[in-house]
Amino acid sequence: MLNTLRTLFTAASARAEEQVRDVFALDLIDQKIRETEAQLKAAKATLATLVQRQRSEVCMHDALTGRIETMTHRAQKALDDNNTDMANRAAEAIAMMENETHLRQDTIDRLETQASRLRDSVGAAHRRIIDLKQGAITARAIRREQQMQKRLNSTIDSTSSADEAEDLIAKVIGRDDPFEQSRILAEINADLSHDKLDERMAAQGYGPATKVTANDVLARLEKD
Repeated sequence: MLNTLRTLFTAASARAEEQVRDVFALDLIDQKIRETEAQLKAAKATLATLVQRQRSEVCMHDALTGRIETMTHRAQKALDDNNTDMANRAAEAIAMMENETHLRQDTIDRLETQASRLRDSVGAAHRRIIDLKQGAITARAIRREQQMQKRLNSTIDSTSSADEAEDLIAKVIGRDDPFEQSRILAEINADLSHDKLDERMAAQGYGPATKVTANDVLARLEKD
């Protein structure tokens, strides 16, 4: 029983979290983009520190190399003058500086490798942020379209202005033509008053015509 309740509570919590994430999706997207930009800023700062240290090590390495060359020249002159004591001291200094140059060269190589990897990561993160921002713009446009479509559907589906307009159109289209009604009514009245009976009987040859026709006019003209 407890396991079932625990499972139901977990499922309800997951659904609630999903609903919250859906409602605040755009806000969450903006927040995640800001977090990614903060991480990128920190990575850029670290990269700048690595590059600065590398350049500093290169400068010190170059300075040591220059001192070794100068000390080697001095040691050679001391040997030429048979000043073995100064030559030995110079040789010891040269050995120490050469060992230091090896260590600094190793540091330079290590910093260069780290900076290269971090530079690639920074570039990838920068491009990804651009894609995320474009995706956020698309998401906002889609969300606005969904909201407008939802409001439009609710307006169309509701029995409101649209339904009233449809009813009015149906009434206007289905309404009888008053002019046609008047003409039919006149015909009915004429039949009831026998006003048309003389014309119909004359047309069938029963008695003289009640009106002059075009045939009558043509016949008269032919006689003339």
